[in-house]
Parts: sequence; C-alpha cells; structure tokens
Amino acid sequence: MTTTDTAVTTQVYRVWIKATPERIWQAITDPEWNGRYGYGAPGEYELRPGGAYRSYASEGMKQASTEMGYPPPPDVIVDGEVLESDPPRRLVQTWRMNMDPTCAAEGHTTLTWEISGPDQAGTCRLTVTHDLSGAPATTALVDGSFAEANGGEGGGGWAWVLSDLKTLLETGTGFAG
Repeated sequence: MTTTDTAVTTQVYRVWIKATPERIWQAITDPEWNGRYGYGAPGEYELRPGGAYRSYASEGMKQASTEMGYPPPPDVIVDGEVLESDPPRRLVQTWRMNMDPTCAAEGHTTLTWEISGPDQAGTCRLTVTHDLSGAPATTALVDGSFAEANGGEGGGGWAWVLSDLKTLLETGTGFAG
C-alpha cells in the first residue's frame, strides 16, 4: 500500500501593486514601513546572507493580549535569518513565529519575496512563497485557517497582510487607519 501526503506545504501568494519595486522593497524591509501594515509589528533586517531578521511585538499587540486575557507576547514575535538579499527584487529568509509555542517548536520555515515589474501601467507583482514543510501549526496560522476556526482572532495570514501592504502603498493608509 502506498500512502501520499496531500498536505500543501508551500503557499504562494501574488498581489499586484501600483508602486515601484523600490517602494515595495522598502515597505517590506524598513521597520518604519513594515510596522504600518499587517499586524503592526515592525521588523528589522540585516540585509546580507547570514543577517538576522526580527519582528517585534508592538505596544498595541501587547495591550490587545492583555485585554483578551492572554499572556503578553514575547518581545521578538518572529525571527529568522536572511539567506539571500537582492534589492529591490528578491529576499529569501527563514521565518519562525515565536508568539505560539507550537509554531515556535516547529522551527524555521523559508519565506521568499519576489518583486517583478513594473509593467506599462506602473504595476509590480509581489510574489510571496512560504515553504512550510514540517510546520502544520504555522501553516494554519499563515494561511488564515486558524483565524477562521477561532472566530477571526489571529488575523488573516499572508493574504490579509499583503492586501494591507497593497492598500498602504496605493492609498497611504493601511487597514488600521
């Protein structure tokens, strides 16, 4: 008998953004920008192979955890290492969610950001590929199914983060206002 694991271990998200590759790159890698969309957790990159990546819990996240009766999140909520950096086109990094003990125990996954374009209309395509091999809890967190199963708590995963990034770059205001 042969069994096949049909679980999707690689997620690919694409979004088209009316912005230059440089602006998109800056929004991904600069904590002044990346703290303004998604979960509002500023992330710092050392943009060289072997460089560190750390995303920090915002004051809003800490306050929300307290208000909902959860323990406070760790200061570094996501960490990893830069594997490849080719500004403003490609960033490959490892990524581990530290807010959830189960996700943290799964270890690092691999996240790739690729920016192509612009096309004739000035639109660039951002492709995010997340290899989640051996990380089922992290998979549920970043694909949004964890949030759906918990009444919307926990956010909408990568699709939600990238939609907010697009909105911020195109309008100047993200979902939080």
